[in-house]
Amino acid sequence: DPVIVLYHDKYFLFSSHAAGYSYSDNLRDWTHVFSQMPLVKEWAPAVMVYDDYIYYMGFGKKRIFRTKDPIGDNWEEVTGTELPDKGDPDFFVDNDGRTYYLWGCSAGGPMQGMEFDPRTFKPLTEVRDLIPANGSRLGWEVPGDRNEKTNQKGWNEGVSMVHEGDYYYFFYATPGTEFITYCSGAYVGRSPLGPFEPMVGAPYAIRPAGFFTGGGHGHPFTDRYGNHWYVASLIIGAREHYERRIGIFPAYYDNGYAHAIMDDFDRPFVVPARKVDFQKESILTDLNVLSTGKAMTASSTKGSMTPDKASDDDIRTWWSAQTGRSCEWLQMDLGRLMSVEALEVCFADEGFKSYRCDSNVPTYKYIVEGSADGKMWHVMLDRSGNTIDQIYELCLLPKAERVRFLRVTNKTDFSVGQFSVSDLRVFGHAKGKAPAAVKNFKAVRQADRRRIVLSWQPQQNAVGYVVRWGTTKDRMTHAARVYSTSVDYGVFDTEQTYCVAVQPFNEAGLGKMSDIVEVK
Repeated sequence: DPVIVLYHDKYFLFSSHAAGYSYSDNLRDWTHVFSQMPLVKEWAPAVMVYDDYIYYMGFGKKRIFRTKDPIGDNWEEVTGTELPDKGDPDFFVDNDGRTYYLWGCSAGGPMQGMEFDPRTFKPLTEVRDLIPANGSRLGWEVPGDRNEKTNQKGWNEGVSMVHEGDYYYFFYATPGTEFITYCSGAYVGRSPLGPFEPMVGAPYAIRPAGFFTGGGHGHPFTDRYGNHWYVASLIIGAREHYERRIGIFPAYYDNGYAHAIMDDFDRPFVVPARKVDFQKESILTDLNVLSTGKAMTASSTKGSMTPDKASDDDIRTWWSAQTGRSCEWLQMDLGRLMSVEALEVCFADEGFKSYRCDSNVPTYKYIVEGSADGKMWHVMLDRSGNTIDQIYELCLLPKAERVRFLRVTNKTDFSVGQFSVSDLRVFGHAKGKAPAAVKNFKAVRQADRRRIVLSWQPQQNAVGYVVRWGTTKDRMTHAARVYSTSVDYGVFDTEQTYCVAVQPFNEAGLGKMSDIVEVK
């Protein structure tokens, strides 16, 4: 449930149960402040910058705190406030300085809001219903990993708002934080308290397949250069209901259409130090994923957490060794020599029982070795002296290395927990041709018009496929990376026509996109 604000030229990240908050100069490197402010262990904070203060309010709490010294953790309580204690609160500061209190967290209930005085925190308007639950029309509000629980109401929550141009964009998370279809729906209107209508081309942020999924309960923000971003909750949910991660994504607003770009942003990208039009210019690097589906071996295996789980492009599965000893290792065979330029070892915390804001957090020390033949090995990456709590780290190599085999080895002895990896992700370039366009691509709208079934023939030398969709041919901005030749998605608006296509890919890059099919 993250919020990022820019304050005194630094970015401050607040989230649920974080035992504090983090700050950064560049959106890449973060320093955590373990705070003594009474509300930092609450859920879903509302945060705003106003009159040179950061203001903070927690889920269901009437108390509000403020600070001019967040790095020093010096907070004071705001007295005399009269805002109601609501679920998933949000503060919205309009371009004219007027402030609004928004909220909503229920199955079937409306999202609501009011205007308030930012100095007294007293309401200036009555409570207004802003958007209803609308799952009978909007497929992305139907719960389930495939939006299949049509006999249940989705859980709408996590509201936020942006004012750009002539439009107010009202965002909300749905259909439930435990589902891979967790996303950010969107409505648009001409005033901050409505009326609002479903945005054509919604959701705002959605990623129902790929290494990570999700995109719900987050918050839009603007960097120091005026670039728009969205910080979002990404879903794991494997160990328990609320297991999530946080990611940031570029965003843009265009005359009533808003989009947070999640397609391919599990690959390396550059955080720009200048103004960028994200609608026209990509900040992704040209590095391809080389590791998906590769053959894996390991020093040992704990139960069903087999080595192949570390190359399946799924953050919700992982390999685990039997122990946490320094002798444990995981090895990948790329199948042939490839040019490797970056590595990401995504650790899995098996057996540590840590919420990553406590004393049980493991600090991973490891090395990654490479080999052309599986016999002669050399160190590609040395993290044996690591002291940083970093479960994911993108490591750029000083120069490209042509290897076939990679091996990550534990270099510390854990007293609890096992050495475990959700994915060993390898980026670079492979010789060869990208696949040709798929044949026999079909898209069929179902009797339940929230669902469209897509299918196509397997394409030679494809590793997987990117499904793309949107409401017009020039706005097919939503995408899902899949490894099958058919998908059944229920994320559609019954009142919209859609344009859909599929694009194969392999280690050499994206292939040619299929013909675009219009689905009435």
